[in-house]
Amino acid sequence: MVKIFPFIFVLLWSSAFITTKPLIDNSDPFSALAFRFLIVTIGFFLFALYSKQKILINKRNFIESFFSGVLFHGLYLGGVFFSISKGVPTGIAALIVTLQPVLTNALSGPILNEKITIKQWGGVLLGLFGATLVIGLDIGTDIPTIGLIATIIALIAITSSTIWQKKLSNNLPLSVSNMYQALGGVIFHITVIFFFVEPYVNFTQTFILAMMHQIFLVSFGAFTILMYLIKKNSASKTVSIFFLIPATSAIMAWLFLDEYLTSLDIIGFLIASVGVYIATRD
Repeated sequence: MVKIFPFIFVLLWSSAFITTKPLIDNSDPFSALAFRFLIVTIGFFLFALYSKQKILINKRNFIESFFSGVLFHGLYLGGVFFSISKGVPTGIAALIVTLQPVLTNALSGPILNEKITIKQWGGVLLGLFGATLVIGLDIGTDIPTIGLIATIIALIAITSSTIWQKKLSNNLPLSVSNMYQALGGVIFHITVIFFFVEPYVNFTQTFILAMMHQIFLVSFGAFTILMYLIKKNSASKTVSIFFLIPATSAIMAWLFLDEYLTSLDIIGFLIASVGVYIATRD
């Protein structure tokens, strides 16, 4: 079962791109994310109670988990949602964020003392090439500067969060750790709303369905699997599977949204798959 976790993660995480736009169309990005992670916090809290996990933890573990949530749920997702809401094409935002495995590989050696082999670097670069083929570049697109900056911040945040999560010394149950990480996301987005944003949410049927998808399949499902994989594997190997997400998202959009799937998309998917295989195999 554990061996198929990466494949389940890719499917669930990729599906989030299909429901991001409906959320942004019916809400400002930070209100949507604050609402999402409030429900996620309550959900993990109830699960921790049900499974009789110790919820009250020491100060160090709290700060570690909370700060990880600020990085991942706050700066990363907030940056991606905000950039798309400002007009950055989803493909461009995804391409920039897909640079994460490259940065993680570069930093895992000096920070985590992980040995990154030439084979792994080859797989990472091959995966990046395949993902780039799938996404492509919207040549001539007027990309708003503020949106581009937000996407770069998101890239730095998800890279930092991955390394930070791997470096944590606590052995908290995933439900408890995820609860405090979700709480970090809630506090971050509420703070942004309080100082910078005029919040609004239109609770349309589309918004509710998209939000349920992102809460249950992405936050409860995919994120929990990601935290498990980071804990059990090296950071560099874990993040390599992110190269499969753009291609998987493109295939899902073709299946469910009738978007066009090109031969180049398929070739890119195959190349990225080979790259991930090379980068993650022992």
